[in-house]
Amino acid sequence: MSTPHINANTDDFSDTVVMPGDPLRAKYISEHYLTRAKLVTNVRNMLGYTGLYKGKKISVMSSGMGIPSCSIYATELIKFYGVKKIVRVGSCGAVSDKIKVRDLILAHSVSTDSKVNEIRLNGYQFSLSSDFELMNKLFIQAKNHKLDLKVGNVFTTDSFYSLDNDLINLLRKYNFLAVEMETAGLLGIAQEYDIQAAAIYTVSDHIISNEAMSSDERERSFDEMIRLTLDALI
Repeated sequence: MSTPHINANTDDFSDTVVMPGDPLRAKYISEHYLTRAKLVTNVRNMLGYTGLYKGKKISVMSSGMGIPSCSIYATELIKFYGVKKIVRVGSCGAVSDKIKVRDLILAHSVSTDSKVNEIRLNGYQFSLSSDFELMNKLFIQAKNHKLDLKVGNVFTTDSFYSLDNDLINLLRKYNFLAVEMETAGLLGIAQEYDIQAAAIYTVSDHIISNEAMSSDERERSFDEMIRLTLDALI
């Protein structure tokens, strides 16, 4: 079977998928954490792999940037490949003074400036949250790894360069932790198709202080997030 955006065979994917945005990060995860990893899709260089992590079949599929791209891959994985569980592993920009660069954040709930989920619900507001069982497993594994995982509200935006100060001030006032670009799409689809989904991030930069990780720091810090996520999924 193939879809317009995935050229894998019917049984190539596990029912459990780790979903980074960057195709090269998907490649990195497969090469450094999975055994017997196999490239199963490469349409438009959006890479997907399946292998074993501590004996469990796990897939890694890149989502690209933004709600539309993430929504396409999540929908096709669920509808055509039987995926039942997706964890987004990504980066985010902090807006809270309680959050520092290199912190790990688990999205408890997500708001957005996108209309995608209002369209789903005929104009009504759509409350988005991560799956509790997945959140709990991720939180427990963070404790096992002796990592301080922050849990709270995250904001998904359609605009990377156009966040205005009024919005940032509102997010700070209402105690949002960070901003990113995909999770509201993923959680809306998960709710529509009744699968489990969650999102965990490494804080790569701070929107208020302008502090940012170097590329080397991103790789090391993302490794912590990847390890605890994979351990939570086995």
